[in-house]
Amino acid sequence: MDLLPLLKPRTVAVVGASDDPSKLGFHVMKSLKTWSYKGKIYPINPNRTFVMDTPTFRDLAQVDDLIDLAIIVVPNKRVEWVIGQCLEKNVKSIVLITAGFKESEGKEGALLQERLKDLVGDRIPVVGPNTFGLVSYHHGLNASFTPEFSLVPPGGAAIISQSGGISHLMAFLAMEQGLGLSYVVGLGNRLNVDFEHMLYHLAEDGPTKVAGLYVEGIEEPKRLLKAIKDVSDRIPVVVMKAGKGELADKASLSHTGSLAGSQKNYRFGILQSGGFVVEDVQSFLDLLKAYEILAPPKGNRVAILSGQAGPGIVALDACEDYGLSVKPFGKKTLSEIEEIIPPMAFRSNPVDLGPLWYDQSALVEIVKKVLKDPDIDAILFLMMFASANVNSIPALLEGLLDKRPEKPIFACIVAPKDIWQKEIKEGEAKGIFCNFSTPERAAKACAGMLSLEKRRYRI
Repeated sequence: MDLLPLLKPRTVAVVGASDDPSKLGFHVMKSLKTWSYKGKIYPINPNRTFVMDTPTFRDLAQVDDLIDLAIIVVPNKRVEWVIGQCLEKNVKSIVLITAGFKESEGKEGALLQERLKDLVGDRIPVVGPNTFGLVSYHHGLNASFTPEFSLVPPGGAAIISQSGGISHLMAFLAMEQGLGLSYVVGLGNRLNVDFEHMLYHLAEDGPTKVAGLYVEGIEEPKRLLKAIKDVSDRIPVVVMKAGKGELADKASLSHTGSLAGSQKNYRFGILQSGGFVVEDVQSFLDLLKAYEILAPPKGNRVAILSGQAGPGIVALDACEDYGLSVKPFGKKTLSEIEEIIPPMAFRSNPVDLGPLWYDQSALVEIVKKVLKDPDIDAILFLMMFASANVNSIPALLEGLLDKRPEKPIFACIVAPKDIWQKEIKEGEAKGIFCNFSTPERAAKACAGMLSLEKRRYRI
């Protein structure tokens, strides 16, 4: 299926558009209007002349234009008729927000979804039913019932989820943590658009650097595994698989209408196909952020450069836990470092940068020399704010010449609000480093990238 009309539509019809804040049609219209979507918007409501100052139409047939995307927010008993109108009108794609189908109790909803599936087939892509919608960040399209999705900055990470709630959780955490998104798509009950369709599109999509999938349960996992295998050399795929136990499996069934399936089998299949499985939301987001900003490490040899000794020791423990190698520097690098740092500090790896708080040029010189070391694949750079080291992060940005180093720098730069925030944002935007709130998260993201790269290229 061609997903361009779905993700980059030129015209959008909202079937069920409303001025009433108690209706989802109001919030969908607000989402489209809040972001100033550049295409044409056609509200469909037979009982209104205008919705949010936009002229309405009685039905789709009245619209004298080609419609790329129809967003449907009408009661489930009217959906079948509306989709019939979409097919007659030659609408190119549908986001079906309406719930009350396969996920609901009883047989009626499941039967209704089956009728819709028979009606649509593969003629046009349908996201949903039972979805919050989707957001296409680089196209300025918020086709959801949550206008606040538009607050998240555009970027290189795509989140494809079966759960609208998880989509909201991840998107708003991403906004807090500086992760830019290309798409957030709520697949819902997956009438005919599934994970594999999105993966094939994302592999060819320019802005998307990494795909993150939140999976609860799917009927034909082989299709997903084949898609991961097919695209893994073009785009890294991170998967969070929910529903580990019996209770979670039952909850997944009531949520999406799909059994979760064996966690062990999913994990094995995803890893064999070239993807990577994470266990929690934060690890999922950290790995997406690392791929959006950094080049992957080419090996597991890590240098720890820490502004204080304690965080360096914590990072050392984390590296050991996650299989990263922290070995003493070779003679050349060690001798160069010894010329800069006084003898009372740790210098052999980890390096204690504390004595250089008042000498920012020397601090930057240490980072540069370690980056050039052929026996180092990545750096963990740690700096906790103290009044005396306030100039260290601005100096780091200036000293690395505003360009992404060949080797990734996983940073843990922590300060009170409004201190270093501008520098951290700038450093990440330019790919100089990727910042995490703890040394453990920085080390885990580094190890995760390395593991995924091995899976992608079967190393």
